[in-house]
Amino acid sequence: MPSIKPDANLYEKLIMKFTMWSPLTLQCIASLTDDCHELTIIDENYRKIRYSDNYDIVAISTFTSTALHAYEIADEFRRRCVKVVLGGYHPTALPEEAKKHADAVVIGEAEGVWKKILEDAEKDELNSFYISPANNSFISSPSSHYNGFFVMRGVEATRGCIYKCNFCSISNSPMGCRFRKKPVERVVKEIESIKCRGFVFYDSSLTLDMEYTKELFREIKHLNKKFACFGNADALLRDEELLEISYNAGCVAWAVGFESVSPNTLKKIGKKSNKIEEYGKIVKKINDCGMALIGSFVFGFDDDTPDTFNHTLNMLYRWNIDSIGVNILTPFPGTPLFKKLESEKRILTKDWSKYDLYHVVFQPKKLTPQEIYDGINEITEDFFSLKNIIKKFFGKNFGIVTKSALLYHIISSKIVYKICFEKNFVYG
Repeated sequence: MPSIKPDANLYEKLIMKFTMWSPLTLQCIASLTDDCHELTIIDENYRKIRYSDNYDIVAISTFTSTALHAYEIADEFRRRCVKVVLGGYHPTALPEEAKKHADAVVIGEAEGVWKKILEDAEKDELNSFYISPANNSFISSPSSHYNGFFVMRGVEATRGCIYKCNFCSISNSPMGCRFRKKPVERVVKEIESIKCRGFVFYDSSLTLDMEYTKELFREIKHLNKKFACFGNADALLRDEELLEISYNAGCVAWAVGFESVSPNTLKKIGKKSNKIEEYGKIVKKINDCGMALIGSFVFGFDDDTPDTFNHTLNMLYRWNIDSIGVNILTPFPGTPLFKKLESEKRILTKDWSKYDLYHVVFQPKKLTPQEIYDGINEITEDFFSLKNIIKKFFGKNFGIVTKSALLYHIISSKIVYKICFEKNFVYG
């Protein structure tokens, strides 16, 4: 797996070590690999690639912001006559581009094609493209091959999202728009295998099948672990039973994609589950059940103006939200947003390394790129100020574990946003 920041300094590497979540992609591919194959897993964020080592085939998973570096790695291995397979969100969206740097490209998920790739590689008969079958089942489980150090461990119980927001690379991918579930008993075993007390559900949303989630939470209650997960606003507001069950199972926080404070924006991006007038109620309801709420927001939509940032900040305080995630709208290849902006000639660069949610890579309609950076800095500096951090820690009647988890999220977010937004990248 390519490093997300190959040129990171020592301080940035240290921050990454304590804020990055454990990647499941490499572990899942390892679980699909028969024991007859000798396997080496390398996450470049924590371990250097040794090009001189003897490999028969190299598989690289990449998303858009790491694609150019992934191509550099692939090119170097191919120069040494090693076969390369590329996969992940970016090669799935732009397979012909990826093929220029690989012997084979996986379109979609590895399940359903990985064994075939290994068989073909043994016969030296790799196809140019391997397309994940439409009926691909969600079968992989993390393997113990990978033992990298991470503060946050991850679990995946379901995969896919049905909402198809126009900027989402997951729900607009061939397989990501299909919602699938693992058997509950398999997920329970995976959680049991995690040595640490806490973890995060990586699922796009654990409120797409409420009965499945309730069953899962009931089954993991006895494990006495703590976790955070993602959910949709409307479902969390209407189902009090789910909130009670999730708290009893060990949930300390729900992350919700609020996205915007503009009703018109929510309508345009297809976020049908969100009603802004209900945001405050959602925060209160989750808090009343003993859990924190982390709301994510995106800036750069066509209806955003310079006033949007101050308005958002005011609403954050009005809702008494516990913590936030902040991103710049990014038109990932393969999404309707990318096609729209490209047709309007508003894409400023196709330097994929800047497609990391922290750079402005297109021309906003009512803002300049610099206004977006300035507005986000205004929000993050105010919300993550020392005064507000103290208020968040002592302001609500959470248990000590929930308070500690919230404090970790707030402080790590403050540091990460300071690093990511302090060097603005403006085109033109």
